[in-house]
Amino acid sequence: MKKILVFFVAVFSCFFAFCENSKRDEIVLTPDVNLIDVPTAGVVDYSNFNIKSRFYNNGGVLTYIDIGILQNLNLGASFMVDNLIGSNTPVKMVKPEMQIKFRFYDGGYYIPALSIGYDGQGYYYDRGLKKYMQKGKGLYLVGSRELFFQGFMSSIGFNIPDYDQGYLYSFLGFNYNIDDKFNLILEFDNLFHSDYPSRTNAGVRIAVNPNFFIDLAFRNIGRNSKFPNGWDNKTERIIQFNTSIYLGNF
Repeated sequence: MKKILVFFVAVFSCFFAFCENSKRDEIVLTPDVNLIDVPTAGVVDYSNFNIKSRFYNNGGVLTYIDIGILQNLNLGASFMVDNLIGSNTPVKMVKPEMQIKFRFYDGGYYIPALSIGYDGQGYYYDRGLKKYMQKGKGLYLVGSRELFFQGFMSSIGFNIPDYDQGYLYSFLGFNYNIDDKFNLILEFDNLFHSDYPSRTNAGVRIAVNPNFFIDLAFRNIGRNSKFPNGWDNKTERIIQFNTSIYLGNF
C-alpha cells in the first residue's frame, strides 16, 4: 500500500507539472461536478440543486441529487431502479446510496483544485450477493485543472472502494469544452489492479441551455467478459440528463 501511495503521489505531481509553463493569469476550473463515472474537483454552487438521471441497459434509471449545502460542500443521494422503463419485470429499487464532496482548495497557478469525497453508488447490483459487480468510488481524492490549452480540463485522483480489501485505485478524466456547447469526454477508471478490471468510458455532453445538459456515452469500451456472478460484463450505452436549479438562500 505504501509503495502504491508513493507511486500515485509521484504521478499526481508529474501530471500537473505539465501546466507550469502556462502564462495565463487566470486558472479555469471545470464547472462539471462529474463526467461519466469519474468525479472532478468541481462542486455544485451553494444554494444550488443538481439532478442527474442516467438511463442504462434493460430500462434501468439511476438518479443523483446533489445540493450545495455550504460553500464548497455538497451533500447528495442516489437512487437506482431496475426495469423502470419498458416491459421487463419486476420493477425494483436498489438501496439508496450517499454522496458527499468538499472542495478544500480552489486551485492556483501551479496546484490544481482539490476535493475529497465519498460516493457509495456502484453498478450492476446483485441482490443475491448483496453487492455491486462494479463498485462505487468509496472514499476518493481528486484534483482538476486546465491542461495544455484553454478548455481542455483534466482530473486525476485515487480512491478506496472496498475497505475490507483496502486496495488503492486511481482514475483519470479529460473533457474538452467546445464553445460552451459540447464537451468531449474520455475517462479511465479502476486503474492499478488487474483483479478488478479497468474501464474506459467516452462520450459527449451537449448543452441544451446553461442549466441543462444531455450526455451520450459508452461505458466499459471494448470489454466482453463475465462478472464473478456470471453476468455479462461488456460495453454499455447510456444517456444522462443533468439539470441545475437555484434554490435561494436557506
